Amino acid sequence: MNHAAIDRQYHIACRKGDLAEYLLVPGDPDRVEKITRFWDFAKEVSSNREFHSFTGEYKGVKISALSSGIGPACMAIVVNEAKNVGVHTFIRVGSTGAIQKDIHCGDLIISSAAVRLDYTSNCYIMPEYPAVANYEVLMALIEAAESLKITNYHVGITATTADFYAGQNRPVKDYTRVDLMSMLQKAGVLNFEMETATLLTLANLFGLRAGAICAVYDNRYINEFKPGAGEREAIKVANEAVKILNEWDEKKRENGKRWLFPSILK
Repeated sequence: MNHAAIDRQYHIACRKGDLAEYLLVPGDPDRVEKITRFWDFAKEVSSNREFHSFTGEYKGVKISALSSGIGPACMAIVVNEAKNVGVHTFIRVGSTGAIQKDIHCGDLIISSAAVRLDYTSNCYIMPEYPAVANYEVLMALIEAAESLKITNYHVGITATTADFYAGQNRPVKDYTRVDLMSMLQKAGVLNFEMETATLLTLANLFGLRAGAICAVYDNRYINEFKPGAGEREAIKVANEAVKILNEWDEKKRENGKRWLFPSILK
């Protein structure tokens, strides 16, 4: 069956027009309603399995939120099906574990790119294909954080894994995956999580825009753990980034330009 051609998408249970062009994607279904608390108004669209969605407006901009559940395979479903109903911009709003000692619980990490340890993206393209954030989404997230006076953010490379335990170098039985975390730390990778590389890879393949912001719940380097820390701030930044992207998109349309560049904003 060609799932792109069906009216109601099989997993996310949405039709064309149900979702805005700008979509926030938390992993946790409970985070969807937390996101909507900052909106002008919100209406539930669907709830099927782990995929829970709302559409509304944030500061006058049409916006949607749709949970992906945990892991890269679920994120691939969201990207495939959301694009089929008209979404062109995705922002992951997640949680993460830092692996650098100067990043603390409650900080935010904005991903510029991701190491593809997710394996799901390998089903779509060779592993050498890069998982990179769209530069407009990346800059909108940074601009949003600064405009909200949220300064405890970090920008850099994320590692996306297929598994939470052995995949992120946690001990299983009497062994760990040799030197994975140490190697990534030395390479300057900031954090572990389970969805971003899949989102970025597929978005680039499909000609869409995507980025990610995650709240740091734990730091593996200093053994710090605070569930929920920074979640509210990550949500605020993601919502504000959508407003900023909408403004920039209007600027591009007014000037007949496809790409954003600094002087167009003057």
